[in-house]
Amino acid sequence: MTEEIKNVAEELDGELDSTKVVEEIEIVTLTDEDGKETEFELIGRLTLADKDYIALMAQDNDEEYLILRSEKDADGEEVFVTIEDDEEFDAVADAFDDEFMSEFDYDFGVEQ
Repeated sequence: MTEEIKNVAEELDGELDSTKVVEEIEIVTLTDEDGKETEFELIGRLTLADKDYIALMAQDNDEEYLILRSEKDADGEEVFVTIEDDEEFDAVADAFDDEFMSEFDYDFGVEQ
């Protein structure tokens, strides 16, 4: 019996060693007016004033992100639209900034 337990433990240990945790990244492909497709990484979603928004970061530029409103089309599919209203955009950008900044701990050279 002890040998069976040892064999099972060794098998499990081998499985645990080979198991890797991979963070799932959601990729969104947007098509511009000219038909050019660009891939973006979805970095956040939030709801503000009963409207849904997403923040996307271009695969080739990790310094800026794009904010779009998420809506449903006639078929019930999710579509993303540009936020035309400056006040709406500013409010959503501030909310995303608050959310993103709370996820990071910046010390910026402050000595203690």
